[in-house]
Amino acid sequence: MIEATSCGGVVIFRGKILLLYKNYKNKYDGWVLPKGTVEAGEEHVDTALREVREETGVKATIVQYIGKSQYSFVVPEDTVEKEVYWYLMSADSYYSRPQREEHFVDSGYYKYHEAYHLLKFANEKQILEQAYAAYQELRRKQ
Repeated sequence: MIEATSCGGVVIFRGKILLLYKNYKNKYDGWVLPKGTVEAGEEHVDTALREVREETGVKATIVQYIGKSQYSFVVPEDTVEKEVYWYLMSADSYYSRPQREEHFVDSGYYKYHEAYHLLKFANEKQILEQAYAAYQELRRKQ
């Protein structure tokens, strides 16, 4: 078994959520939240901010930690057990640019219900629910 750690963000601007569309050789395709692997010596918050910037072109700001998701997948030589640490983030515009090198072909901001139904993975839908609830709570307090 291989253990891997990633970090990512639920980026919100004016109530809309940033998603990426990945298409790899027409084998893998679907809408996802931006996330990526922790590099040696890197703090989780730094990974989350770096990965959001690399994958979307968005310079986001962390608002708060949301939670962790876990899943596994099989690669030819082993099984990967992955943990992903998620942060609620804010952006300062609707600008985004998908990272083509990672096979992201589209990106954009979507209303909560649109984003929820577009997301490919159940664990990312659950993180979106948690992040959006935290976002709404913060807005109520302002």
